[in-house]
Amino acid sequence: MAANWMRRIALALFAGATAMVLAACGSSSVASALTPSRFIVFGDALSDIGQNGGKRYTVNDGSVNNWTLQLASHYGKTIAPSSAGGLSYATGNARVLATPDAAGGSAPPLSAQIDSFLAANQFSSSDLIVIDGGISDLIVNMQAVLAGSMTPDAMVAAATQTGADLGAQVRRLVNAGAKHVLLAAAYDLSKTPWAATINQKDLLYKASRALNDSLKVSIVDLGANVLYVDTEYYVNLYVNSPGSFSFSVTNTPVCTSIDPGNGIGIGTNQVNSLLCTSSTLVSGADPTKYVFADPIYLTPSAHRQFGDYAYDQLTLRW
Repeated sequence: MAANWMRRIALALFAGATAMVLAACGSSSVASALTPSRFIVFGDALSDIGQNGGKRYTVNDGSVNNWTLQLASHYGKTIAPSSAGGLSYATGNARVLATPDAAGGSAPPLSAQIDSFLAANQFSSSDLIVIDGGISDLIVNMQAVLAGSMTPDAMVAAATQTGADLGAQVRRLVNAGAKHVLLAAAYDLSKTPWAATINQKDLLYKASRALNDSLKVSIVDLGANVLYVDTEYYVNLYVNSPGSFSFSVTNTPVCTSIDPGNGIGIGTNQVNSLLCTSSTLVSGADPTKYVFADPIYLTPSAHRQFGDYAYDQLTLRW
């Protein structure tokens, strides 16, 4: 199918870059195969698999609707949220270091999520640690610009610092004994329906790029233990070549679940996919044809395809 063909193209393009990064970081071999004994996840709404009563930031349709679940399924593994006793600490709206969260709530930032794990656990050599972050910080700072309390230049500078802060948390994982860390950075929020709605595509592009560039610089010496999976690159493919992934709608959310509160941090009375089910979709819509569930976050199909891509990257690397 077209999506599989695009995965092959993406892998071919990425393999050369990966090889150069590994050489620069001194890795001598990728011959050994990793079979993870545990999946340990830190992050924000992109990786939240149900901290809030089992609901996720996508269409809650009973499918494998989060990329980390899809990734784990390739190894015959399951993941549960930490609120249900599992090892996925990722929480919607979580920022990298700061509180309150993107919606003004109490979601623990990535640093606190890592604190919680390390307080009672340690890493083993067969663990796969997954971490993503940055989207919530971009949302908070974009809202500050819209409110007039931050300048565009200050937002880009703040994004650069967020990238460095996220890199510091990745380094913290490695220093604590993590041998295999999969890092998924923020995708380019200029590609989201939200960016068009608020007419801020250019600034969101600059800030997203600043965050990810800073992040990559901050982890350049961690190649032996860290795999950077380029979320920005892959979501850009969804938007720029949608037919290759069986998508046809890239600029409109498929969900219609309006949240009277500030659910995902972009203001009140906005679509929030945490509240979205198969019964709250655009009339007659096929959600597999849509990239975005709400103005920020991805549909189950987009999650699954990214999870497959992350798995491909893992098997190339470890």
